Amino acid sequence: MIECESIARKWGSSIGITIPSEVVEKAKIKENRKIRFIIIEEDTPAKRTFGLLKGWKKPTPEIIKEMREGNWDE
Repeated sequence: MIECESIARKWGSSIGITIPSEVVEKAKIKENRKIRFIIIEEDTPAKRTFGLLKGWKKPTPEIIKEMREGNWDE
């Protein structure tokens, strides 16, 4: 398996991905050859933290009230 990174760009009414020439040579890719690739989404801190507190049961006003009162042990 050969791994590389590329940027998807508008190509007519489609999206095209260019393959670096070093990868083309190493994989012996020829025109009209069917290839398979895996798309891995870029991981960002926002994606990792989104939904992190989904199971949080207490409403926000109650949490703020507890913080002001100093009830941190509950």
